[in-house]
Amino acid sequence: MDIRSILGTLGTAIGLVRAVPQLVRLLRAREAYGVSVDTAATSSIVSLGWATYGVLTNQPYVSFASGPSGVVFAITTFLALRFGRQVREFKIAPLWFCVLLLAGVIAGKNGLGMVLPISLLVANIPQLWVAYKESNLADLSLGTWLLSVTDGLVWGVYSLIQQDISIMLNAFFQLTTSGLIVALKLAHKARIQKQGSFPQGFGQQVARKPRP
Repeated sequence: MDIRSILGTLGTAIGLVRAVPQLVRLLRAREAYGVSVDTAATSSIVSLGWATYGVLTNQPYVSFASGPSGVVFAITTFLALRFGRQVREFKIAPLWFCVLLLAGVIAGKNGLGMVLPISLLVANIPQLWVAYKESNLADLSLGTWLLSVTDGLVWGVYSLIQQDISIMLNAFFQLTTSGLIVALKLAHKARIQKQGSFPQGFGQQVARKPRP
């Protein structure tokens, strides 16, 4: 097995599980504080777009990594809506579905290859904004975004070997935006731990206060 196959296999494995920690977090907490439903929906659409691109360009690792992830993100979207997020938060997802559909219909794999690299940036911006804007990130899964950072690193190296500029740009945007989200989540955790030095119950009240 060559290095490209190893990276592809590793990227596929990460892609299959990276959305699962957020899904599990929602199922356990039954709340969605700090979770962007717009990012979840857009990520589902983008993942299915990458699965299509993988089929069209004969890169099965890309398809296997992206397809199941798209399904998990779709379930996450449904649960986030059920546990407190609002339909009015959808801003980018409907627009980007139309963009990817038109790109694929009009220009096939070349169209997807031009649009998909910036799709990860577009998908993660709502979550980055929510993580920055909202004071309560209790239900935002650190595990999902750490896996997303790792995913970006793996596919970045894969793209250099494969010489696929579309995957390369996607990996760069994934690494940078996911890294910023991780930083905001860690800052939130540090703030909550600091509040834990106050009388018992104070930190819990802050952690579960209503969304702004």
